[in-house]
Amino acid sequence: MSSVSVEQAVVPSIGLRGKVSAYIELTKPRIAFLLVLVSAAAFYLASTPPFNYVLFVNAMVAITLLAFGVATLNQWLERDIDPLMKRTVGRPIPSGRVSQTEALVFGAVLCIGAETYLALAINLLTAALGLVVIVGYVLVYTPLKTRTSASTAIGAIPGAMPPLMGWTAAADSISIAAWALFAMQFLWQFPHFFAIAWMYRDQYRNAGIKMLPVVEKDGTLTFRQIVLFTIMLIPISLSPYVFGICGEIFFIGAIVLGMWHIVESLVTAKRRTDAAARRLLLVTVLYLPLLFLLMVIDKR
Repeated sequence: MSSVSVEQAVVPSIGLRGKVSAYIELTKPRIAFLLVLVSAAAFYLASTPPFNYVLFVNAMVAITLLAFGVATLNQWLERDIDPLMKRTVGRPIPSGRVSQTEALVFGAVLCIGAETYLALAINLLTAALGLVVIVGYVLVYTPLKTRTSASTAIGAIPGAMPPLMGWTAAADSISIAAWALFAMQFLWQFPHFFAIAWMYRDQYRNAGIKMLPVVEKDGTLTFRQIVLFTIMLIPISLSPYVFGICGEIFFIGAIVLGMWHIVESLVTAKRRTDAAARRLLLVTVLYLPLLFLLMVIDKR
């Protein structure tokens, strides 16, 4: 489907409620919720008494706006690809509920507003990291998805910024502990996205997206990397205890979560089925927020 046909696929009877719903869908609120959740946890971990509630609320609002804007611009850039896949054909732009122009303006306003908010109400360091997210995810990662399977690793860099931004919003500096949180989310993304890519490999192939399971069809390298990155994640996940940020409850809980993640990764690598990949995807979706929740509960 061409960009012209997508633009013309207008649904005139959508109504105000439908339009609002379409704009909300553009922002991918469930993904944004996870990103803001880890940002909030990192803000709390970096905070020293007394806790600055005003700064916290401002930071979370700004990061939410940024997540919304990046998600919207991502869909605008993929407006010609989304109609080619069953999992994305119903999105607001290809379904005609939001026009290309509306999506572009909406996403740009959100990103500019978020960056201005971060710079004026939080600090310039966090705003700079937000700019890395916009450039890295929207302008670099998204276009590379149809060009190279290395896009996953490249996209994992801006994708790991939320905990770093949460930390800098509170501390206005980046410590080794902050980089450890960044590394956690960076490594976590590989088993998470490779599971998705395996489940939808045929749709990605039809749309010309060069995810790893599309490039190597038997899945050997895909599942090898799922296991490898999961194993690498475990020692990094224990770093809050090593750095003295969290206590023994976190340490034990992180080990349990890590073993669960490894077992599911190994099972998925052995079976190589869509059902196993879907189960691993669920594990990854639960693993990250549970890990950060443990950090918050057992902060020293």
